[in-house]
Amino acid sequence: MHQAPDRRLSLLLAMGPGVADRLLADRHRARLAALFRTDPRLVAHDLAAPAPDAAAALAGADVLLTCWGAPELTAEVLASAPRLRAVVHAAGSVKHHITQACWDRGITVTSVAAANALPVAEFTLAAVLFAGKRVLPTARRYARLRAAHDWHAEFDGAGNYRRTVGVIGASRIGRRVIELLRPFDLRILLHDPYVDDAEAAVLGVERTGLDDLCARADIVTVHAPQVPATRHMIGARQLALMADGTTLINTSRGSLVDEDALLPELIAGRLDAVLDVTEPEVPPAGSPLYDLPNVLLTPHIAGSLGGELHRLADRALDELERFAAGLPFADPVRPTDLEKSA
Repeated sequence: MHQAPDRRLSLLLAMGPGVADRLLADRHRARLAALFRTDPRLVAHDLAAPAPDAAAALAGADVLLTCWGAPELTAEVLASAPRLRAVVHAAGSVKHHITQACWDRGITVTSVAAANALPVAEFTLAAVLFAGKRVLPTARRYARLRAAHDWHAEFDGAGNYRRTVGVIGASRIGRRVIELLRPFDLRILLHDPYVDDAEAAVLGVERTGLDDLCARADIVTVHAPQVPATRHMIGARQLALMADGTTLINTSRGSLVDEDALLPELIAGRLDAVLDVTEPEVPPAGSPLYDLPNVLLTPHIAGSLGGELHRLADRALDELERFAAGLPFADPVRPTDLEKSA
């Protein structure tokens, strides 16, 4: 009795060392194995010079499941993957591994950036509310005093009632931040050149220019993409426009803020900052950012961390299930999207 041929499509995992073990639980691997011809334990870290088992899998792959540290899909790599038709990225930006050769070949691409936006927005919400309440300077001052104190007198202007929050960038994350801030008694300003007044009204925000936002907001949170036009978009002029005590939150990319201009403002104590990203990614060991009492510095953890990676895997598998069924991706990435996204 002949066994029916396995007509399932073929899948290969391609991502950085150790990433798959954090991304995929046993239930994810079981779901992959049910949908595709794949070895869910085989992960290609290098596609330019892959190991023999990865090379064989690449040659027959219809789809790649990628994540952080995915190898670049150059024309040379694609020449070794004649059947490849799609890439499902279980993370945010695809700019690091999707090349023009992928678009030229007509490969369809999807990303779970919407899922990765959720924890960043949650981190930002916490940072905004803590900033309005002056939690960081209060806690640091309390640690120094270790005694009773008239906190109402010292932080007379603190609190989140009718504070003004400036959101820079109506990205996925920026929009989610706006949504999370909606239940609170806050005024929300938005700067985004792609949003008009009608859309701003739908979002429930006031659209304004960057300089005006910086001058009026008590808290400024950055969610614009990293593109050439946004490099150092928060520079000396914008920082000078911010009122004393303004908090700058950056969970986007370090390059969007001119740190040479920011540092003097922080050292002087005129501004506060919550920085989850910096330029360089890890500040030098001697950087004042580590020790300044008015700075909360975190090591790029606002995005998916720990168990939150399983949300990324769930969303990626939803897209893979659509692909296996011959359906279009629910959230495709197009070349034009990359001009205004991270």
